[in-house]
Amino acid sequence: MQTREIDATVLETLMAAAVAAPSIHNTQPWRFGMRAATRSIEVRADDRRALPLADPERRAQHLSVGAAVFNLRVAVAHLGWDPVVRLLPDEDEPDLLAAVRLTTPTGQLPDHRWLYPAVERRHTSRMPFTGRPVPEAVVAEMTAAARVEGARLHVPDFAATRLLLGLTAAAEARNHAGPARNAEARAWITTPGANVPYGIPLTTLGPQDADGRMPMRDFTGRSPVPGPPARHFERHAQVALLSTAQDRREDWLRAGQALERVLLTATAHGVRTSMLHQAMEWPDLRAAASLSQRRCFPQLLIRFGYGPDGGRTPRASAHAAGHHTEGTGPAPGRSGTASAT
Repeated sequence: MQTREIDATVLETLMAAAVAAPSIHNTQPWRFGMRAATRSIEVRADDRRALPLADPERRAQHLSVGAAVFNLRVAVAHLGWDPVVRLLPDEDEPDLLAAVRLTTPTGQLPDHRWLYPAVERRHTSRMPFTGRPVPEAVVAEMTAAARVEGARLHVPDFAATRLLLGLTAAAEARNHAGPARNAEARAWITTPGANVPYGIPLTTLGPQDADGRMPMRDFTGRSPVPGPPARHFERHAQVALLSTAQDRREDWLRAGQALERVLLTATAHGVRTSMLHQAMEWPDLRAAASLSQRRCFPQLLIRFGYGPDGGRTPRASAHAAGHHTEGTGPAPGRSGTASAT
């Protein structure tokens, strides 16, 4: 049933969903505010949590914000409103990436509202998967989820999967060879008891593959702080390449929405996911990841399967994520750790 007022409880629900979105290195590079006159949630980029080396063009930041926008859409529909989204609504405010207006529904509510229970359950697993194949029907739903949002989710064959994992491994090697990149990644690792709402706790990093087949990101690099011991990962990985037909800021935001719709669809079917973004951080490797597909701009490689969740990562409270906008102050919300990356 539609809520009558956009009060503190409504805003708390919306912000809790928004900040549950995945973001690169769990930087949570967003700010939210309510514009009362238009009943709109404004979503802005927060460059204080940018990654100058891994993400110089802010492409991954836009993907992260897009994922938060999709979670907002799901929560708005769950509360009985119809979300109307404008991307990059004001060219004079480049940090304003999206506005989500809460409108009175004139017909059936969006079909993505069924994904709301998955918002809190979804989080990244950096653990080994069992190797049990995800059924084709579920993969087809994930592919359709990306298509609805204007993106493509391509599930490669065995040879193309090896190529994509090889490109990811090459990117990992380059990252490890650069002290500055190592330092940037390590800066987002938090130690137990640090009580920091951003970044990735050391306890949730996950192991490396003892067989060297699965190039999971090694955040510790050459740090004196050791990561967890290596383990054997699934022998035959299931991956999917998310791509767009163009490569503009708007396309990055749409890709982020597609990403989260895919991840929530997978979560609703009990499928675990993790993101392999490393090759996307190097222009030549990203171009090679297109697999010679026409009009294909790779945005992210998704690994999926069955297995443990691998632990949760913290979230900033809605107060910390908010900012002042016309007609109201920062959106109120709960503190604590709502979900995982």
